[in-house]
Amino acid sequence: MKRFIITGAPGSGKTAIIRQLELDGFSVVEEAATDIIAASQARGIVEPWQQPSFIDEIVGLQRNRQIRASHQPDDVQFYDRSAVCTAALAAYLGFPISPVLGAELARIQNESVYEKRVFFIRNLGFITNTEARRITFQETLRFEKIHEETYRRYGFELTEIAPGTPRERVNKIKSLIGRSDPL
Repeated sequence: MKRFIITGAPGSGKTAIIRQLELDGFSVVEEAATDIIAASQARGIVEPWQQPSFIDEIVGLQRNRQIRASHQPDDVQFYDRSAVCTAALAAYLGFPISPVLGAELARIQNESVYEKRVFFIRNLGFITNTEARRITFQETLRFEKIHEETYRRYGFELTEIAPGTPRERVNKIKSLIGRSDPL
């Protein structure tokens, strides 16, 4: 099975790309951080990213989703982020690599969970904030740089996907993996 990571700065269009890949029939695995933020905010925690447990909660949900998806019969899967993104997030927030995150990073490297080619979605030149995404465009540029550095540090090859419509970006990704359909 080939597991490809889709990553980039907040607001770069990853979710639209993931949705289009799903509509095209590919297996996709959702991002964990947004769900952790939403669940925390529903419990009254306004800024869960300030909580010490935030990073480990993301890692746990990412790991569970990846393991669950590994039992699917698909030969290609697309992941909206990975634990490497969580390491970049920890660096951005000023948190150390926790033992839980360190163990997950080691697991995905030792088991070669993901393809070395990562699709790095370039920013669109602006940011649209949401309840889960409260960041300025300048901060997204800093976060984007941290993402790049973190993925390279862990031995991944970044394949840049330039700004464009979701369809254009998805077609570029599909051409890079030699697939026009999910079969």
